[in-house]
Amino acid sequence: MKLTILGSGTSIDVPVKGCPCAVCNSTAPHDKRLRTSALVKTDDGMNILMDCGPDFREQCLRLPTFEQIHGVLITHEHYDHVGGLDDLRPYSVFGDIPLYCQSDVARALRVRMPYALVDHVYPGRPRIYLEEIVAGKPFLIGKTEIKPIRVMHGQLPILGYVIGGKLGYVTDMLTMPDASFKALQGVDTLIINALRPKEHPTHQNIEQAIETARRVGARQTYFVHMSHSIGLHDEACAKLPAGITFAYDQMEIEL
Repeated sequence: MKLTILGSGTSIDVPVKGCPCAVCNSTAPHDKRLRTSALVKTDDGMNILMDCGPDFREQCLRLPTFEQIHGVLITHEHYDHVGGLDDLRPYSVFGDIPLYCQSDVARALRVRMPYALVDHVYPGRPRIYLEEIVAGKPFLIGKTEIKPIRVMHGQLPILGYVIGGKLGYVTDMLTMPDASFKALQGVDTLIINALRPKEHPTHQNIEQAIETARRVGARQTYFVHMSHSIGLHDEACAKLPAGITFAYDQMEIEL
């Protein structure tokens, strides 16, 4: 299995327009972060997109190949995670693309994209359709088991995912129930959000993310969904415990 980090930034990209800080004025590639998304290639050749935010078009243009997307795992309905769904249009040449999401997200997307997700569809629409899923109930994409898990984005219940039993993918989390920690036990690689050093009402800060990573106990943890407040990438990574690092855009991880 291979994971490509398409974006590692928070809802506001890094650099932040007009910000005078050292991170936003850095010329280092790892200090430039599009909104968080990732692409998983499974062992049986399935391509699974993790969220599809408003930077998706730019992110997919960076990919070395143009291949079918066999499914999109949506964590929640916020714009920075679904604002690029219309840009799946070019991938429609390969066939229909299922969007896996919980029922409240499906309702929101039908309202937001009626031209693509209702019975009488616009002929030039992206060929996408909704597959409603439930936390704790696994399903398959190809031969790979996908297990949605419950995490809390402040007071909003959203989804994380365990993919193939060895990859945990969680973003925008503040807390999660014990059952979700149990579901993550045994993963080799954990992708999880770490917004900034200071506490936040709906996201983990760095200290909380480190605590979560230690409790999960993955061999390697990569932080995503970072703001410019984490500091310069290389300096910030040097302050993290062994086995934990900040991800960066276009990072490739072999599992």
